[in-house]
Amino acid sequence: MAGATGSRTTPDPQVRVDRRGVALCLVSAFGFGCMAIFAKDAYKQDLGITSLLALRFALAALIFWAIARLRGPIAFPPRRVVLAAFGLGALGYAAQSGLFFGAVKRMDASTTALLLYTYPAIVFVAALLLRREHADRRKIAALALACAGTALVLIGGGGAGSFETVGVVMALAAAVAYSTYILVADTVVSKIDPFLLSAMIATGAATTFWLTGLVHGGLTVSLSAHGWLDIAGIVIVSTVLPVITFLLGLERVGAATASIVSCFEPVVTVSLAMLLYGERLGPAQLAGGALVLCAVILLQAKVRGDGAPAEATRPAPARALARDLA
Repeated sequence: MAGATGSRTTPDPQVRVDRRGVALCLVSAFGFGCMAIFAKDAYKQDLGITSLLALRFALAALIFWAIARLRGPIAFPPRRVVLAAFGLGALGYAAQSGLFFGAVKRMDASTTALLLYTYPAIVFVAALLLRREHADRRKIAALALACAGTALVLIGGGGAGSFETVGVVMALAAAVAYSTYILVADTVVSKIDPFLLSAMIATGAATTFWLTGLVHGGLTVSLSAHGWLDIAGIVIVSTVLPVITFLLGLERVGAATASIVSCFEPVVTVSLAMLLYGERLGPAQLAGGALVLCAVILLQAKVRGDGAPAEATRPAPARALARDLA
């Protein structure tokens, strides 16, 4: 805590930065939580997975590049950082998106989302093994609350959806791909402008899906006005906004905390489904939503009590790698 003059205490600016990081992750979770709503409607417009994701990432890339340019002359980082960012999109993010949307096509959305949301535990365990995070009791308790709350929300609203082996494998593989993406992104974000990084990631993912469509077919951009509205929602609300806010939040709070806060995403999805489709939240879903919110509040309390400098709050191996990349 910074020093004080007289009877007034000067607030620690780092506390505000860290709390803003948690808030940014919540905004990201809201945007991603809208994804299933837009995607379900897009499927009704006969839009295939490859076309949907190719358009999503191509348009998002254009927006990210425009934002990066408007912020000033684009200063590209070293080649290895550019290749890492491009690979994050072409391999990590593209794999997660394709697997997840493929699983949604084959299974009930709630079951798919429940399997995807094993990724916070995967990230947390991997971060511990890589010595990027320390296992304090507050963070473990927040993780337990978030996972339990997510399970209650999704199981309580799962209904009698389909459950097939291929879909299960795809959903779990999406969780592993997203965990890898988060852990790798955590080593890149500190030394590159988030808007430029987002542009590179989206460009990499767009390249993957356009090449896939050109090689295997099934690529179309002939859509109805309704279909283009769905694409606009997916691009702006569920890609541009959440990607930027997640990367900004990730830089401030680290991979494990960002992943835990992101568990608010299914609460958003279920709430929107209730408002738009008349679904009613049962007792289990309400209890699950409360647990997820409690996890976020617990993380906020942790942030308020942490006065460490920004650089010190990031894992040492990640800081060292970031310096090497620079």
